[in-house]
Amino acid sequence: MFYLAGIVITIFLAVLLTGKKNKTPADGLLIVWLIVIAFHLFLFYLFITGKIYDYPFFMGIHPPYPLLHGPFLFLYTAALTGQHPRFKLTWLIHFIPVLILYLFLIPFFRLSAAEKMNVYRNYGAGYENLMAISLICIILSGIGYVLASLILQRRYRKAIENEFSDIEKIKLAWLQYLIYGVAIIWIAVIFGNDSMVFGISVLFVFFLGFFGIRQAGIFTTVDPPIVPKQPIGTGEKAIGSPSTIQQETPLYEKLPRESIDNSTTKVKYEKSGLAEDQAGRIYERLVQVMTEQKLFRESELTLAGLAKTLEVHPNHLSQVINSYEGKNFYDYINFHRVEEFRKLAPRPDNKNYTLLSMAYECGFNSKTSFNRNFRKVTGISPSEYLVQQHISLK
Repeated sequence: MFYLAGIVITIFLAVLLTGKKNKTPADGLLIVWLIVIAFHLFLFYLFITGKIYDYPFFMGIHPPYPLLHGPFLFLYTAALTGQHPRFKLTWLIHFIPVLILYLFLIPFFRLSAAEKMNVYRNYGAGYENLMAISLICIILSGIGYVLASLILQRRYRKAIENEFSDIEKIKLAWLQYLIYGVAIIWIAVIFGNDSMVFGISVLFVFFLGFFGIRQAGIFTTVDPPIVPKQPIGTGEKAIGSPSTIQQETPLYEKLPRESIDNSTTKVKYEKSGLAEDQAGRIYERLVQVMTEQKLFRESELTLAGLAKTLEVHPNHLSQVINSYEGKNFYDYINFHRVEEFRKLAPRPDNKNYTLLSMAYECGFNSKTSFNRNFRKVTGISPSEYLVQQHISLK
């Protein structure tokens, strides 16, 4: 019943996602992957219950099947984070290893039902080398694709931290849980047995549904956050610069590739054409605006929005913040928000405010973001800070 429950939930999630409006390429990949997972659990259910002998035409499908999951994880991660937002034929290259193994299994598929059952009863007798090669490929595939997916996820995280001051709704924590879940399954593949692997896989499906439904925009239709397109080119007249028409695109459809690939690299800054004296003037203007206008209080402040106010190219502003402050845009703005809280909290006229209302006043959009950034700046929690400073809030 445990495995059947996993199969039912996986199919339910696939159906739920199929009914979602305005599906993205990432949604399409996830639907196919869920179907693949459901069929994989079904094959194991037949094997563990012995019913596989009632359906010998399913025999031989299972051995190379795990090679499908690594590519699906990687491609889904790439599509969801906008690093490969559209289907390309090159995606199919990732599935060549599983195709090759199935080609080697053609002689087995040609066997009679009785011969197939005899191979199964003798633990793959006659196919030991192929099974060993298959296991090695599965392990290497799992490790490689999990690491590659983590790299994409972290690259995405760096990209949004360079463009947004509030990332709670777009940091895709669910994707991180997904990658870690697959990593745990592969650890079980390496060190555990089949029952452990598929038991963890069923639990993985349960958590996949739980966290996926909680993550807005995965299994339900919502209005996705808007991401300003990264300007293309350099100089004040670059396409997408404040002096031209600003274009926007949904986050789940596409995150600017230029931002993901080059946002923190020195090469980008070296080619930006920003002179040292020009950078100094931008920084002076930035300090002035932060001090006088306190734009960091805007909870949805973005790099593009701040650049528009300063009338500079977003790439140049990002370079200035990184060079002069040693921070990305996200850390820079939230540092100012924390400092603003530390200035306002001791004032007698603010004693009637709650800690959270004060945080919102300073530009934070959630308690989680406030606590995380406050601890990052000060090394202690907001509550501990108030106690140390003998500050009393309502």
